[in-house]
Amino acid sequence: KKDRWRTTIQNNRTNHKYAQIKHSNDKTKCLIRTNNDIRHFLFLQRQQVNIPSQTSTFFSYFCTRFMERIRFLSFGSGSSGNCYFVGNAEYGFFVDAGISPRKIKAELKKHQIQLEKILGVFITHSHFDHTKFISAWGEKYKIPIFTTEKVHVAIENNPMISQKLSASSKRHIVHLEKNIIKDFSIECFHVPHDTHDCVGYTFQLKNKRLTIITDMGVVCDFAKEQIRQANYLVIEANYDEMMLRNGIYPNSLKRRVLSNVGHLSNEQAAKGLVENWHKDLEAVFLCHLSGENNSPKLAQETVLNELKNHNILPKLLLPLERTTPSDLYIFE
Repeated sequence: KKDRWRTTIQNNRTNHKYAQIKHSNDKTKCLIRTNNDIRHFLFLQRQQVNIPSQTSTFFSYFCTRFMERIRFLSFGSGSSGNCYFVGNAEYGFFVDAGISPRKIKAELKKHQIQLEKILGVFITHSHFDHTKFISAWGEKYKIPIFTTEKVHVAIENNPMISQKLSASSKRHIVHLEKNIIKDFSIECFHVPHDTHDCVGYTFQLKNKRLTIITDMGVVCDFAKEQIRQANYLVIEANYDEMMLRNGIYPNSLKRRVLSNVGHLSNEQAAKGLVENWHKDLEAVFLCHLSGENNSPKLAQETVLNELKNHNILPKLLLPLERTTPSDLYIFE
């Protein structure tokens, strides 16, 4: 029947937010709430169900656009553990491996993302809050681990990682060299941090770029260049300088955090954004906030006020929680 496709999609609703599409040439209303709605439509097309032609054409176009959008999800961002999801509607990648697989699998299930569709784990550096569960992903779940040769060596020599990666789990990548995995082009770039060869990542899908820069002492030239090209940016805002200087950290740790190979402060992140802002930067997420020397509200206010002082009004500026997963963001 003519309405069979519509009934199938509407019966597949969940509590997710949806897009409502109306056609002026027919009375059809399409409700799209989940990836499964699109999969149902494509399945019905393959089964040659009678779908109104105008609706089919428009819905096909919408499906294509929806599937091609970059998606981002933070599972946790801070010294307790770091891991992010970057992908599209069909598959994706993890950045860092500092959150337990059990927690991540529960979050993936909530957003209807299949673990089997994770095509790789990209590691920024060897510190334990970024690599704690690297062996589980590489050895138990057989997901390839991507990073530079120096970072792989540092992970191998990290005494806190008891189970080492096998050669079959390792993938070596090179700075500023594009790695093509299906529809994504992925490249890493150097950032200054007190470990072996710390890197940031840029994921490009079609003409949209998402960049992740965490654990960085200063906004270096490589980072500036990536910010100038990013449409969506995850950048460190680790500490408030006054809180750090007056806080409980020993002086040696304070000096490390404040150094050029330490972490980025709220003020440094704000300055880096102001100096490299451009009209196509649509969303900014502040990551790796300190639990002792910062707060989400303070980080957001500090960066936002500095941007406003330079007549910059971001469309989206949000701090990422240290231990709580974020929403799943599906960008235009």
